Amino acid sequence: MKNEVCTANGATDRRRSPWLWVPTLYVAEGLPNVTVMTVAAVMYMQMGLSDTDIALYTSWLGLPWVIKPFWSPLVDISKTKRWWVLAMQALLGSALAGVAFTLQTDLWFQGTMFCLFLLAFGSATHDIAADGYYMLALSERRQSLFVGIRNTFYRLAVIFGNGVLVPVAGLLQRLFPGQTAYAWSLVFYGLAALFIALWLWHGYVLEAEGGRRGGPEGGVAGGWEAPGGLSAQMSKLRDALSSFLRKLPPRDFLAALLFLFLYRFPEALLTKMSTTFLMRPASEGGLGLSPEAFGLANGTVGLIGLLLGGIVGGWLASRDGLRHWLWPMVCAITLPDIVYVYMSYAMPSSLTLISCCLFAEQFGYGLGFTALTLYMLYFSQGRYQTSHYAFCTGLSYLGLMLPGMFSGYLKDAVGYRTFFILVMAFCAVTFAVTALIKIDPLFGKKQ
Repeated sequence: MKNEVCTANGATDRRRSPWLWVPTLYVAEGLPNVTVMTVAAVMYMQMGLSDTDIALYTSWLGLPWVIKPFWSPLVDISKTKRWWVLAMQALLGSALAGVAFTLQTDLWFQGTMFCLFLLAFGSATHDIAADGYYMLALSERRQSLFVGIRNTFYRLAVIFGNGVLVPVAGLLQRLFPGQTAYAWSLVFYGLAALFIALWLWHGYVLEAEGGRRGGPEGGVAGGWEAPGGLSAQMSKLRDALSSFLRKLPPRDFLAALLFLFLYRFPEALLTKMSTTFLMRPASEGGLGLSPEAFGLANGTVGLIGLLLGGIVGGWLASRDGLRHWLWPMVCAITLPDIVYVYMSYAMPSSLTLISCCLFAEQFGYGLGFTALTLYMLYFSQGRYQTSHYAFCTGLSYLGLMLPGMFSGYLKDAVGYRTFFILVMAFCAVTFAVTALIKIDPLFGKKQ
């Protein structure tokens, strides 16, 4: 399927429809993330780690997403976005195979952590290239229109991770009793094969012109071989960093940084412990869901709510603009967290009731996350937009990583019930930082 686009000189430019590559590109972006952040947590819990250790170590795996802005200019000025996407997908498949292999060795923890960190590094670099390709290939209006689609397929990847991989691991553990490591090894070999398929598909469907160097980003045409050599490229890198720091007046810039860092503070505390709460046995304060039940309630029903929230959020923002729906989105991403307080006290055994609670909370998160995604696109407009967007996502991930690292310690200190009450109290942080930012009323709105 091709789209005909009239260029400035009147010629017709035939490009592949975004529907051919946006969905699969963001599936490839979402799968490594959910594997590192959620699937790995379930795996380590079943391998015997405590909540404190799970939260600490799996949060450290988020470091590449935090520091990726420091090498994002390299992606801007070297090769093409298409080249980086394909190279990283090959690396991701190799890292997944490495996890599968090392799980059955004596140094399984050290080996899997190394391969998962490599997976996280490759995924963070893939994010830079994929987001850059997205912004170069689509107009602002189409970016706003497809933000719901990209988030939807990103979340479908999350559904696949939680709703398919975790239950499959549970079924394999029943087929091979007492061989937890072997069961998870088979799961990771399957993921590696899937990434080989995605790599082959994108090698065919992604067009080089969509991943061109330079262009509106101000990258250097010709990459490292451009006139001026390395010194010229380092000058461009410094320019990208300095232009980011001078993006807004100091007061507005500080407000933007606080928003990016703290908008998801309650969710940062909740993410790791919500998974263990659902799967830990009742004797440890959890709901005791099996891997299959977890996959249905959280990994399928809950994440369907998440992707529906993303679709609705993208549609509303493209119709009326981000600013119009900002505060409803803030309420949506914070207030539904109350369901965890309810479940920790009521301890429901009904899978239907648990699923409904998770659907409501995840729908709200999907709707509210749209505000963060669009604000990062808004903030990144202009020269070096790929690098600036990477700086924004890096700061946002830091806001997830640091609270997540001590969330397990806090939960072990006070228990699930008090922990979830504290999460609700911290929702005030999201409201406070949102009140500080300024947004053009027309941004994202269909013209």
